[in-house]
Amino acid sequence: MVGVERVLGAFGEHLVLTYASLFLSIAIGIPLAILSLKSRRLASFIMGFANLVQAIPSFAVVAIVVPLLGIGFTPAVFAIFLRALLPIVKNTYVGLSEVDEAMVEAARGIGLTEWEIIRHVRLPHAYPAMFAGIKFAAVLANSIAILTAIIGSGGLGSLVFEGLASFNTDKILAGSIPAILMAVFIDVSFSYLEKRVTPEGIGGV
Repeated sequence: MVGVERVLGAFGEHLVLTYASLFLSIAIGIPLAILSLKSRRLASFIMGFANLVQAIPSFAVVAIVVPLLGIGFTPAVFAIFLRALLPIVKNTYVGLSEVDEAMVEAARGIGLTEWEIIRHVRLPHAYPAMFAGIKFAAVLANSIAILTAIIGSGGLGSLVFEGLASFNTDKILAGSIPAILMAVFIDVSFSYLEKRVTPEGIGGV
């Protein structure tokens, strides 16, 4: 039997680890997607780098950061950030670049700057694709946060790995079930946020 305090403590660590990594991915991924609109060459470079990182297996990414950053919370955040970056960059870029050019030209015609076009025209129409990427990245971050317990990040993964090492089903379930519930919460909460911020008539919202 695993104590409630231990589970709550591990859940708190897991929550901070997942959301810190996710928000870092969002804070860097969305500006990178916007920057990619500047030129096809730049977009190709950014997407190529993101695809390269995504192609590396999650376990390998976690292992690679150890000689670079050591073990603990910060290396774990960096590893999760790398894995969560691609869906956000790629989906946001696709959403921004597939806006009807007639709308963009009309916005230019009434005197909007490029930034104002991105803010008032491109971004609202990109929300469905962007949120799809964020939701996928969030679920991915939640799952990889379990894996990073092997480099000392703590969280629910520590319970899972302890349970696996000792064949303790209680510990495995104590770590796995909250992580599953958190994945469901992530999907529901970001779906709700998407509906709140997406203008009516865009993406079927």
